[in-house]
Amino acid sequence: MNQVELNGLTFQYRETGEASAPTIVALHALGMNAESWDEVAAVLGEKYRVLALDQRGHGGSARTDTYTFELMCDDLLQFVNAMNLERFTLIGHSMGGTVSYLFSETFPSRIERLIVEDTPPPFSGKQFEVPSKPPGPLPFDWKVVPSILRQLNNPNPQWWANLTDIVAPTLIIGGGSSHIPQDKLREVSEIVPNCQLVTVEDVGHDVHAGNLPAFLGAVRSFLNPLASK
Repeated sequence: MNQVELNGLTFQYRETGEASAPTIVALHALGMNAESWDEVAAVLGEKYRVLALDQRGHGGSARTDTYTFELMCDDLLQFVNAMNLERFTLIGHSMGGTVSYLFSETFPSRIERLIVEDTPPPFSGKQFEVPSKPPGPLPFDWKVVPSILRQLNNPNPQWWANLTDIVAPTLIIGGGSSHIPQDKLREVSEIVPNCQLVTVEDVGHDVHAGNLPAFLGAVRSFLNPLASK
């Protein structure tokens, strides 16, 4: 595990692969951490440098008073600047996928390739109830949950409007039987200018855990042009 200070806060990240290889930054889902990418990183690390970040409130990274997608997007900006990454490939799952859309809209020139796993940006019409905090210790700050659900229940419409600002080639991987409406993934894939949608059927929301070979197959064929650079 590695640590880096960003805006006075300590963040933890995992690194796989050669430092000279093309870089992939990976962002995990709500309640998870960088470790959730280990099996993916073990394979992609043969050709790429994979940096998996514990986002704020998760894993070994700082617990803070406030959690929003915008703050997580800024954390990512600070992180890639600290790593001296001018351009890189970005992979995001669920919460990390929303951060990835937001970053790619806001800083389009920084993204070489974008891969989003089974999430659209937050959209209106679906309301999430905030669950009660489960008993016992958690590997993340529970305050993240109500904060993120509040944003899902009252989404910023600009995040959809700005999808056309994403210039990087984009891959969306859907889980078929997921609780995420797959038609929303298709909608995103039709708005983002250079985007393809691959569905791994009957695997659910956590595609890379549910069917690692299919997930890696989609990712590697999408990234293949980079591997020869």
